[in-house]
Amino acid sequence: MGAPAQILELIERFERNRDDYRAGRYNEAQLRREFIDPMFIALGWDVNNEAGHAEAYKDVIHEDSIRVGSATKAPDYCFRIGGTRKFFLEAKKPSVDIKGDPAPAYQLRRYAWSAKLPLSILTDFEEFAVYDCRVRPAPNDKSSTARVKYITFDQFAEQWDQIEGIFSKKAVLQGSFDRYAETSRLKKGTATVDDAFLAEIDDWREVLARNIALRNPMLDGRGLNFAVQITIDRIIFLRICEDRRLERYGQLMELFNGQD
Repeated sequence: MGAPAQILELIERFERNRDDYRAGRYNEAQLRREFIDPMFIALGWDVNNEAGHAEAYKDVIHEDSIRVGSATKAPDYCFRIGGTRKFFLEAKKPSVDIKGDPAPAYQLRRYAWSAKLPLSILTDFEEFAVYDCRVRPAPNDKSSTARVKYITFDQFAEQWDQIEGIFSKKAVLQGSFDRYAETSRLKKGTATVDDAFLAEIDDWREVLARNIALRNPMLDGRGLNFAVQITIDRIIFLRICEDRRLERYGQLMELFNGQD
């Protein structure tokens, strides 16, 4: 079917002014308004809530709030169906090296990993990268880690059918996005947040058991298991309270560091 006229116009405009856009003066807000918004409007998303839906049912949330570790972060775009998140898009100004710089990829993957989203997009329009966000992000990851698709703007026209067939609102509603996410799954290192958390708890259990047994030689196996489990339960409970802002964040770290 090919790319629609508005996408061809965006491609031509970017090519014509590429040097200016890649200069540091052209910022992310301009890119989002002039290129990213029109691109995803062409993909059928109500980017500006023209339909006037209630907040809970908007197609697109700009700078959605999510918890990442101890902080609240805001991905540039969150695309949703019926209020359910489907994927994030993190936009960068064209002077950023999407293909080679690991920092933007790590940022996007942390957001999507924390939100339990399978795929998300990193783009400055000049470059368009899709990441498998079920692969747990690490600070020393390369920019290519967990990247399942990478194209440049001059390939949009020839690959538009595939882009539209995965990331358009119609494609998401028809299940094409979910099918692509499943076929794009990177087996190595892929896990859900829940799986990773359970594995981390198992590590805690082993470390705690050794530490408690060393300091309490009179404990039998049953007593040791009880001590380990109740310690883990209390740590998790406190972290949940901190995450929900019922308790001050960082109390365990303060105790560990010997602070009052």
